[in-house]
Amino acid sequence: MRKAVIIGAGMTPVGEHWKLGLRDLAVEALLNAMDDAGIDKVDSLYVGNMISGPLVEQENLGALIADWAGLGNIPAVKIEAACASGGAAVQEGVKAVLSGLEDVVAVVGVEKMTDAWPSDTTRYLGYAADAEWELFHGASFVALNALVMRYYMKTYGYTEEDLALFAVNAHANGAKNPYAMFKRPIKVETVLKSPYIADPLKLFDASPVCDGAAAVIITTPEKAEELGVPKEKWVEVAGMGRAIDTINLANREDLLTLKAAKIAAERAYKMAGVEPKDIDFFEVHDAFTIMAALSLEALGVAKKGEGAKLAREGQIAIDADYPIQTMGGLKARGHPVGATGVYQTVEAVLQLRGEAPSQVPDAEVGLTQNIGGTGSNITVSIFRRV
Repeated sequence: MRKAVIIGAGMTPVGEHWKLGLRDLAVEALLNAMDDAGIDKVDSLYVGNMISGPLVEQENLGALIADWAGLGNIPAVKIEAACASGGAAVQEGVKAVLSGLEDVVAVVGVEKMTDAWPSDTTRYLGYAADAEWELFHGASFVALNALVMRYYMKTYGYTEEDLALFAVNAHANGAKNPYAMFKRPIKVETVLKSPYIADPLKLFDASPVCDGAAAVIITTPEKAEELGVPKEKWVEVAGMGRAIDTINLANREDLLTLKAAKIAAERAYKMAGVEPKDIDFFEVHDAFTIMAALSLEALGVAKKGEGAKLAREGQIAIDADYPIQTMGGLKARGHPVGATGVYQTVEAVLQLRGEAPSQVPDAEVGLTQNIGGTGSNITVSIFRRV
């Protein structure tokens, strides 16, 4: 079977981009990735995006972005999997290369969230949940995550302070990331003193509403050599997995297990021929601090109920045994939802090239995990230094 390598990576700063539209952000990230790879054309384009329709009244993003980037008459399509749209788009691009149908593929993730009223953006984010069984009854997306956090704390005896440590770690790493929305370290007290948005979730337990775009270029090792891309730029896509769970929380077998993440991770580990102990860093989906804890458990890094224990013991720091959110994660870098999975991929590439602002020492294998909904659609990808 063919192999896939990432040869180019680019992104825009995450923030509130009042003077830039969705197409501007996407094209900037895409051209940055193509410039990084040293190429001027691609065979196809995959766009990760969740809610461009209601947010900016624009669909058909494949044609829009390929057109404005000057890519010619290539096939281009939008991939949507709620907040996991970026991770899904990366995997679709990799599959196109592995299949042999395409040799050089571009993937861009983009979301422009600040052009709508905050109340409307909150409502649109809820589209990732079950509209009839959850939203109709008044449960917001934040409230659903708060429910999970409350149950986790009650079941395993954790406190709000324990979960706050995930946010503290993310901000410590994000402070060194020039592309992050928040570049300032915080303390546990900062999280605990922030207002509740859905008890027990506080403002600093949650990722921000923001804009941004990130992109990668994927090809085969043979094509990378033909294009003259230096081998030190290559990062192998070693393993991938994707799975779903019930879209609503009420039908889950276990409210405190991200079953889709567990299945996706098992598939990715098997494809890459590695185990959790072989992974040097983890970019998990910390849209809310509780999701970071549950993700570590689903990925096999921690036993069930002990995800938050890793944070309490200092095991998730950049120089510890299980570094997570090495460039700030969703919490500090920001979470432009459809772009997040591609940002994670770019950050993994930078780590494995040794170019990250917060570098994991001697990183050889990294993992990204992107969650759609409250755990209903999840991708896991494993990357290896060539």
